[in-house]
Amino acid sequence: MAGSLNKKALMQLLDAPVTSLGVNLIDVERVSQSKGGPKTLRLIIDKRGGVSMDDCSAVSRLADPLIDSHPELSGHDYLEVSSPGLDRPLKTSLDLAIHQGEPVAVKLYRARDGQKEFQGNLAPSTEDQVVLDLEDGTQLVFTRDQVAKIQRIIQF
Repeated sequence: MAGSLNKKALMQLLDAPVTSLGVNLIDVERVSQSKGGPKTLRLIIDKRGGVSMDDCSAVSRLADPLIDSHPELSGHDYLEVSSPGLDRPLKTSLDLAIHQGEPVAVKLYRARDGQKEFQGNLAPSTEDQVVLDLEDGTQLVFTRDQVAKIQRIIQF
């Protein structure tokens, strides 16, 4: 991994162990603050209700020795575990499953009934469809190719 991140191999290695801790591995990335500078391997985790510092610590303690036991996956100086952020767009089927029932805004590429943004609670969705439960008890169904962005609505 000296040249590039073997993302698929890392995801395969870490997915089941991380899931056993009650969180989901959403992404892995390798970042560097400067060219030739130290490289950080970042594991991004999520779960329903949000990620705590304890979750990040547990994943770090579990992942570090697993990664170290596979020299072909080395190539970083530091390991970091973080949440994806409250307001990040939801992109994958796993994202939609984790955040099912939560309020979201769905933005469309093209207007539907004169409207490009809809809000509701995320209903069970699939690879091909995004479904919203509206306050009036109705549902809206969008095909994935109609949807430009799905974003959580954060309420405090």
